[in-house]
Amino acid sequence: MSAISPPPPLQQPPTKTPSKTHNPISIPSHSSKHYKTAIKCELKNSPQKWTIDCASSGDPIHIILKPPIPMASSSSSLDPSIKNSKRVCLFYCSEMKDLAERIAAESDAIELRSITWRKFEDGFPNLFISNAHGIRGQHVAFLASFSSPGVIFEQLSVIYALPKLFVSSFTLVLPFFPTGTSERMEDEGDVATAFTLARILSNIPISRGGPTSLVTFDIHALQERFYFGDNILPSFESGIPMLLNRLQQLPDSDNITIAFPDDGAWKRFHKQLQHFPMVVCAKVREVDQRIVRIKEGDPKGRHVVIVDDLVQSGGTLFECQKVLAKHGAAKISAYVTHGIFPNRSWERFKHDNGGNPENGMTYFWITDSCPLTVKHVKNKAPFEVLSLSAAIESALQV
Repeated sequence: MSAISPPPPLQQPPTKTPSKTHNPISIPSHSSKHYKTAIKCELKNSPQKWTIDCASSGDPIHIILKPPIPMASSSSSLDPSIKNSKRVCLFYCSEMKDLAERIAAESDAIELRSITWRKFEDGFPNLFISNAHGIRGQHVAFLASFSSPGVIFEQLSVIYALPKLFVSSFTLVLPFFPTGTSERMEDEGDVATAFTLARILSNIPISRGGPTSLVTFDIHALQERFYFGDNILPSFESGIPMLLNRLQQLPDSDNITIAFPDDGAWKRFHKQLQHFPMVVCAKVREVDQRIVRIKEGDPKGRHVVIVDDLVQSGGTLFECQKVLAKHGAAKISAYVTHGIFPNRSWERFKHDNGGNPENGMTYFWITDSCPLTVKHVKNKAPFEVLSLSAAIESALQV
């Protein structure tokens, strides 16, 4: 067999100065037949490998530059909790702005969205949801405060509108359910307004993701769960875990006794506080007045913390404080999830000035479920505000 002479070398273009960011690429000689070879090339300014395919079919030579496979972002690899969190667009009423900002500070997965709250000349609401198209397909929540009948209608207008904007899911956060204490009828003609409000919320339009979720804290009576219809899913949360955390921080945390002002409060909370000694008070009628007495338990020498779901005028708590001090309590504090305090009734609770339980309280803890009260009592002893922000952020991830 005769020897085959190699093909003539390809015509080389004029030599050019190589780029500052690339190594020069040398292209080998080829025959007139189609050849394809892969050449590895490393960029000087990047440690990533690029692949260059050289395919020749005579003249010219075709060079195909293939970029590397993109790497995962460093932020998601560093913090998988953010990557796996449900991103939520949180709207809020004007009263709840401070709490909404604290919720957003708990997680990067919470994004605050704004609503323009205006009124027409006749006093009816003139409302606008900013960037309504931008929330399509998003998980959406609204932080409400039904602090008075006058603000409920404008918030309901927004609450009914948001689920219809093609959102993936809708959650209503109503920390305080204001008509919870009016849950039953005692005389013919009584109107149970807790049932009325539950029916109104049960008719919130269904979103693309299904029924609305309702998040509320320490509702007055657990049986109110059954007042809601099938178009809403109530989630009853509690502020007691925050109280427990605060009690652990006290210097006399090993000397705490929990007191309940009545049997209703004991039924509502005793299982969450079962590791503490307990005192149960009761209202009894003497002649033409009702007074508070200790039904069971001994407060002597203890730091007694009175626990209830809410306070209005504070009369029962005030009387409970006096009877506990009379029976030898060393310190007296109180916790309520909802500090309503109409007509500035919070002013009747004074600080004990370092251990005089008959004159006042060491601490009076409330949450920020009632923002108007928080503005009045913030930084005023004995009051201390425990924020619901972390609990709400956690509930929004369900």
